[in-house]
Amino acid sequence: MVVTDPIADMLTRIRNGITARHDSVLIPASKMKMSIARILKDEGFIIDYSVLKGSPQRMIKVNLKYIDGQPALVGIERMSKPGLRVYVGRGEIPRVYGGLGITIVSTSKGVMTGQQAWHKNLGGELLCSVW
Repeated sequence: MVVTDPIADMLTRIRNGITARHDSVLIPASKMKMSIARILKDEGFIIDYSVLKGSPQRMIKVNLKYIDGQPALVGIERMSKPGLRVYVGRGEIPRVYGGLGITIVSTSKGVMTGQQAWHKNLGGELLCSVW
């Protein structure tokens, strides 16, 4: 099956895994998805992720995080889509829930949170927001 938006597919798999109370989800691997998983781990929304070697494609195993039975990741939303890319400058990076959530931005210096991009005076494509 051909996926037209692999990042949205990743976010949907994570969202569905949390809804079904799974311990982990498997996602087809790419560099962009590994960068997003790294950010989610660094910000405390998931426990960990690992890359599983396989044929015909590598997979990312994302271990979901629950605190007292409640998911640490409440919501995750795709912002920029293949049909409508959303680019922001440094001053236009949105704050999610007054700073309680994060935005993930793809910049010329790599994939990073909106706050990191703001501190480095960078803008880029607004990938998703997480809270």
